[in-house]
Amino acid sequence: MEIVRNADGTLVVPVRQERRHQPDDEASSAADTEDAAQPDPEPATRLLHPGEGGYDEALVEWDAQQNPERAPAVSTATGRQDAMALLHAVATSPDHAVAPAVEAMDEPEASGEALRHVLAGGVHSVEDFAAEVAEAQGGDPLPAHEATKIIGEVLTELDS
Repeated sequence: MEIVRNADGTLVVPVRQERRHQPDDEASSAADTEDAAQPDPEPATRLLHPGEGGYDEALVEWDAQQNPERAPAVSTATGRQDAMALLHAVATSPDHAVAPAVEAMDEPEASGEALRHVLAGGVHSVEDFAAEVAEAQGGDPLPAHEATKIIGEVLTELDS
């Protein structure tokens, strides 16, 4: 089962259910009638919101699912600078419009790679990136969950 990214930024991730063991008195009678091991339960899903534990890792995995042949993300200095400007532009626009901000970029692929690199570093990397954006562009740093949500929207736009 693959990870699904919803339009609101939430992710539906598969979760393996744990096997349930029968109490000892039930196990002995069940063992007599059932020698084979029970199959693993069907995978369940969990909805993750930006900022929840595991969200950043799931977003990285979702992004990798979109293009499994893609090489690992490499961040260049200009790609990172453009990614910072892009994050700031989307965060400060009244309607948080991603498409026009991406279209205005000279090298959107380099910015996407820089953003993928930030995501791969986990929540602390996203926090540091948001602080770096605020220092370079002005204003207060975005909370990590907001920055992560915008990064996911940008990556979705780049892959479309």
